[in-house]
Amino acid sequence: MIKFYYNLAPNPTKVALCLEEMGLPYELVPIDTRKGEQHTPAFLAINPNAKVPAIVDGDAVVFDSNAILLYLAEKTGKFLPGNSPAERGQFLSWLMFVASGIGPYSGQSVHFRNYAPEPKDYPVNRYTFEARRHWNIIDARLATRRYMLGDVYTVVDMALWGWSRLVPMVLGPDALKQMPNLQRHLDEVSARPAAQRALALKEKHSFKTEMDEPARLAMFPHLAMKVAL
Repeated sequence: MIKFYYNLAPNPTKVALCLEEMGLPYELVPIDTRKGEQHTPAFLAINPNAKVPAIVDGDAVVFDSNAILLYLAEKTGKFLPGNSPAERGQFLSWLMFVASGIGPYSGQSVHFRNYAPEPKDYPVNRYTFEARRHWNIIDARLATRRYMLGDVYTVVDMALWGWSRLVPMVLGPDALKQMPNLQRHLDEVSARPAAQRALALKEKHSFKTEMDEPARLAMFPHLAMKVAL
């Protein structure tokens, strides 16, 4: 059985959706990042980057969320496009676009808008601009097709859904009104039974919600140290 190290953040949520869509049995292992559990030796042995999610599938350890989606899709043969060079190229391009663009810029936008100390005008403007630029590309893509790769629902859509639920937190409460195609995609994926089961995982474990000083230091360890230049 797959061990799934998770919390309620966007990246673990998209892996939860993938596992539920594929009907794979898995064991939940909660990692409470506000308690610093991502820094324990046991978890670092699985993911040296101290990030959630990760999975252990027999001898296989996979610890990047998009890598997990790709691994599970190839393992099961499910939620993949066709295998022509053109289809494969589009699949990998958009999956990596979410991995290297949507996720990092959205995450940094959330961080600087909500958690960073003042002064922060420049980083807020920088990451909000880049996050919005990336999301506008997605909205334009979805204007001409049902799913990211056309008429076929794939793990690219799952990767996107993990973050699209948080667009109001990334860009502001009215952002989705300006991206009707993204809103339509979000609504369709969220209505899937597997998405409902993935979201229901929040009832399985109680995670720390307070952003007190120990939580800040656990999540943002750079606050506790001076970086040598």
